[in-house]
Amino acid sequence: MTFGHVLRGSFGHGFRFGAPVGVSAAVIVVAGCASAPRADPAPPWVDLFEDGSLAGWTVFAPGAGPQPTWTIADGIVSCTGSPAGYLATEGEYLDYELELEWRFDPAKGPGNSGVLLRVQRQDEVWPRSMEAQLQDRRAGDIWNIGDFPARTAPERTSGRHTAREGECAELPIGEWNRYRIIMAGTTMELFVNGRRMNVAMEVAEWPGRIALQSEGAFIQFRNARIRPIRHRGESR
Repeated sequence: MTFGHVLRGSFGHGFRFGAPVGVSAAVIVVAGCASAPRADPAPPWVDLFEDGSLAGWTVFAPGAGPQPTWTIADGIVSCTGSPAGYLATEGEYLDYELELEWRFDPAKGPGNSGVLLRVQRQDEVWPRSMEAQLQDRRAGDIWNIGDFPARTAPERTSGRHTAREGECAELPIGEWNRYRIIMAGTTMELFVNGRRMNVAMEVAEWPGRIALQSEGAFIQFRNARIRPIRHRGESR
């Protein structure tokens, strides 16, 4: 089984999406009778901060001072929120399932951030991409940055912004929330704490980086992981 449309280039962890990831289904013959083909095993998850460092990521922080905007300790990535910019993967991805957790610090107050998907080059504030919003109480919203080709629900869309479906699914400030993001061909789906919040269709199939925004507020991330997926219509 191969995933030939997932990663264009190495991610920097000795792992390359697009290479074989598992064993093809086989027909087992027992006592002269052929059984049904076994289902392909699910691809393994890849920890995006597996070595406890920011290796495999690049910081874009124009105008930054001597203090780092992004740090990692005990598996938790912290962002000061200043200056505006982002932490981006070195690798580029296309079809995948992404999970991560985030929280704001009650002592510092809630704020804004986002997960940028299929991020195009060049680096700027902000790069052409699709954003899974992380502004407090607005997680699950979609922002279209740089006129990225995509279609969203017109009744919930105003300009570049598409509001989530339903009520806020976030936990109280200080608790860890979980994003599950699926990029499958031309479809983008957002889940917050297990609840489906938004979808975009006809999304341009452009490989791109994944980036976490520094957008004016202290925010923390952990348990970021990714795995390739096969979207509908892709052959085994």
